[in-house]
Amino acid sequence: RLPIWSAVAPSWLTAASAPPQPWAQIILRYINPLPSLLVGRGLVHDSWNSLQLRGLVVLLISKAAGPSSVNTSCQNYDMVSGIYSCQRSLAEITELIHTALLVHRGIVNLNELQSSDGPLKDMQFGNKIAILSGDFLLANACNGLALLQNTKVVELLASALMDLVQGVYHENSTSKESYITDDIGISTWKEQTFLSHGALLAKSCQAAMELAKHDAEVQDMAFQYGKHMAMSHKINSDVQPFIKEKTSDSMTFNLNSAPVVLHQEFLGRDLWIKQIGEAQEKGRLDYAKLRERIKAGKGVTSAIDLCRYHGNKALEALESFPPSEARSALENIVFAVTRFS
Repeated sequence: RLPIWSAVAPSWLTAASAPPQPWAQIILRYINPLPSLLVGRGLVHDSWNSLQLRGLVVLLISKAAGPSSVNTSCQNYDMVSGIYSCQRSLAEITELIHTALLVHRGIVNLNELQSSDGPLKDMQFGNKIAILSGDFLLANACNGLALLQNTKVVELLASALMDLVQGVYHENSTSKESYITDDIGISTWKEQTFLSHGALLAKSCQAAMELAKHDAEVQDMAFQYGKHMAMSHKINSDVQPFIKEKTSDSMTFNLNSAPVVLHQEFLGRDLWIKQIGEAQEKGRLDYAKLRERIKAGKGVTSAIDLCRYHGNKALEALESFPPSEARSALENIVFAVTRFS
């Protein structure tokens, strides 16, 4: 199946009959030339859920907003197809930061290794390579940010990176071998999910508007689109294990995902712990059994409703932008991540 952006990107981005514009090469650059190890294992691209979505959204929202009609100080900047060169650089920086996080999260906990996982020496070497590779990407992102020469943009992306680290810390702290998850509630889940999955895109969209000298209102609308679109995208991926027609009995799912958190909230803490206990066999969790229990409750349908709520909020934010092919593409992305049939 084609990656999600290829189905929603406008013709001026995906046309194969004409050479791509320089800024469009940003997206194409991330599709093929990545190391085969990363692509082959789905680290950077996993067919349906294209992980290059963030850079694409930054480009599209830059195109949709266009130059500022009030502040003309940047009219002499290099612009190709309605996008400033600094905004193209920002899209690359956003992808660099996200890819660096993915590489860093590939580090293996050596204390949890089993003999069947492979030689310990290889795992230790792999961890070192992951750390160095991620640091290299982050260093390049920081260098690119400095070249933009905009202190507010640097501040926005630096705070987004801080949010990412804080969000990942929360995710790791709630992972427990006993399968007893924290009673966080959906409001806390949304706060933590924004940090780990929404902050980078939201603040990158806002930074793109700052580079084009748009006012605070336009910047806020871009932020809101990035935030709510990222949230709906995350909830969509959380729901997939519960709505796929063909699901392996051994397929695991995150016990802190949106449907599970909502299921626990509806069920109550005591009954949830009881269900966890009933689904355990010989110290292992029977995910197939627990999945059926969750599907029988209200968690999955409530998660779908929440996904569509955030999608509608993203569409509302787009109403402040003038109608254009780029805006239509951004709307199509929202439609794609809120469709479940």
